[in-house]
Amino acid sequence: MADDSDQEKTLPATPKRLADTREEGRTARSPELAGALVLLFISGAVWLGGPAWIAQWRQFVRAGLRMGQREAMDVAQPTLRLAELAWDALILFAPVAGIAAVAGIGGTLAVGGWLFSPNALQLKFERMNPMSFFGRVFSLAGLGELGKTILKALLIGAAGAWAAWHFKETSAGLAVTALPQALSATGHMLLTTFLALVLAMVVIASIDVPFQLWRFHSGLRMSAEEVHREHKEAEGNPQVKGRIRQLQRELAKRRMMQEVPKADVIVTNPTHYAVALVYREGKMNAPRIVAKGVDQVAQAIRELGALHKVPVLEAPPLARALYAHGEIDAEIPTELYGVVAQVLAWVFQLRRHLQGEAELPAMPDSLDVPAGLDPAAKGVAA
Repeated sequence: MADDSDQEKTLPATPKRLADTREEGRTARSPELAGALVLLFISGAVWLGGPAWIAQWRQFVRAGLRMGQREAMDVAQPTLRLAELAWDALILFAPVAGIAAVAGIGGTLAVGGWLFSPNALQLKFERMNPMSFFGRVFSLAGLGELGKTILKALLIGAAGAWAAWHFKETSAGLAVTALPQALSATGHMLLTTFLALVLAMVVIASIDVPFQLWRFHSGLRMSAEEVHREHKEAEGNPQVKGRIRQLQRELAKRRMMQEVPKADVIVTNPTHYAVALVYREGKMNAPRIVAKGVDQVAQAIRELGALHKVPVLEAPPLARALYAHGEIDAEIPTELYGVVAQVLAWVFQLRRHLQGEAELPAMPDSLDVPAGLDPAAKGVAA
């Protein structure tokens, strides 16, 4: 058989292969998408709430620079003032940080979904092997990452160059512009440049997401031999399954034979078939089959029945009909109620005879099995 490495892997990964990969902690991820969403959401928040946020920062800076003479002379006041300013800065940053965290988590889960696997936390020494490191760097995937990094640098550089060219005249005029207007123009230039960089990141993410999905699924492609072996393992080895079925049959046969001593009568062919019946008046709606078999199994049923003194009735048509249309531990077919009732009447009268309460009954010899239930009547050999 050819080795798997020699076979072309052209088939997509099976559901089992994908599930095993997720258990190992591996799935498709796009860090560029998470970064783009973080910048996009931050820019949107600043664009919508920028004036109010800037006003809060202006007030924060003024409060930080203002300190009275009494506070300046008190040694403990600078430390307390610094703690207050740190808390105020944290409150100012909290909304933006929360938006960035939500965007980052959403961008991470957007490709590959939620995944937590303890296997991903295990220390793998093969990743510390320098040869493995260089193998990953100079592999096809490593070259793809290098190309993506170069493209990312070119797009971000192009966005920055566009912003510099677009605002070259505005930048040159800042030196002769009044301070309030200069600050406003500077803020506008910075925000526009930031949005240009965000747009470049969105373009990069739109390229990176399908690339990461393609690379992940192409790395999991399987050969026909791998798919066949996986299906074989899922279905189980035929020899093992055959052995299991054999053991199940033996257990079922053993349980069946344990019920033979409890039977009321055994109907035979007389040699090919044997069916053991039981009926408990008031506890059963109809007689039930507790054991049945042909040839060697039929012989074992007869021998076990004889050992426990279970009455045996030779009635070939009835034995064949019960065997063909009845199931173990199930009631007999309704069509056979009448003929089986005659058999049980003979059994109960035989018991009374053995107890000395009645004469020996004659064995039934005219049991009328309904047409169509006897396999021999349809041309099947007994």
